[in-house]
Amino acid sequence: MSGLKVYLSGEIHTDWRQTIQDGAAGMPVVFSAPVTDHQASDDCGVAILGDEADKFWHDHKGAKLNAIRTRKAIADADIVVVRFGDKYKQWNAAFDAGYAAALGKSLIILHAPEHQHPLKEVDAAALAVAEHPEQVVRILSYILDGTL
Repeated sequence: MSGLKVYLSGEIHTDWRQTIQDGAAGMPVVFSAPVTDHQASDDCGVAILGDEADKFWHDHKGAKLNAIRTRKAIADADIVVVRFGDKYKQWNAAFDAGYAAALGKSLIILHAPEHQHPLKEVDAAALAVAEHPEQVVRILSYILDGTL
């Protein structure tokens, strides 16, 4: 099998993306991700398109610009990994998982065991549900070479 394009979606408050990327070093995998600089992600719309007095429109502009990036990355991906963290309710991660599922993308969900019940519908759409980034690395390795 040739290389994989993997989109890493979801929470931005831990180093889970780096753990996966480090673990996959040497594998033929190309990773992409959303902008993980929270301030840049929130402010991209007004920084590029102009200020907004109303916070709703400020957020709206940023969300739309981020959606262009996210939609393209998910569409281009072979596999989409979506991480649900503990700190916040990640509505954007749930949206990304649904979008990826609607596109028929291979979906790996990553979350702690205590989120099994609230994420049961998201998990049902996934081809794998992992609890640790290292498990995602093992999945990628298995997909690429078929060995354990």
